[in-house]
Amino acid sequence: MNLIKKLAATALLSASLLIMGCGNGQIASVDVSKIMEEAPRVKTLMTEAETKAKEIQDNFEKEYANKPGLTEEDVAKAQLELQRKLEGINRAYTSQIKNRLDVVLEEIAREKNIDVVISNSAQDKMIFHGAIDVTDEVIKKMQ
Repeated sequence: MNLIKKLAATALLSASLLIMGCGNGQIASVDVSKIMEEAPRVKTLMTEAETKAKEIQDNFEKEYANKPGLTEEDVAKAQLELQRKLEGINRAYTSQIKNRLDVVLEEIAREKNIDVVISNSAQDKMIFHGAIDVTDEVIKKMQ
């Protein structure tokens, strides 16, 4: 599966270079996992999401701990509702992080005249040489 991803990325990169004209396009790489770990704005959003999730879980536990005689069906519905709320929080915060990352990457790409930005994590390298690594710039701009 990993090989397929790498081949697809290579094909995409090659096609991009052909479209732009060989040698004219700037290519950048970004380590999204490093951004997720180090960017201050991401850390803040993750903390907010964890706090909201904990509040919802605590409220759930308080509400259902004091209700004896609940049927299994009632408990299952309540757990499903809890899971739905937690997934909603996760989606909302993930969307905020992704949108901010997209804006920052677009800004950096314009500033540096970059045509292609490829995700290139330390664990799953796709580009070993020839790309501009903009990870640290993204982290700085995600304040």
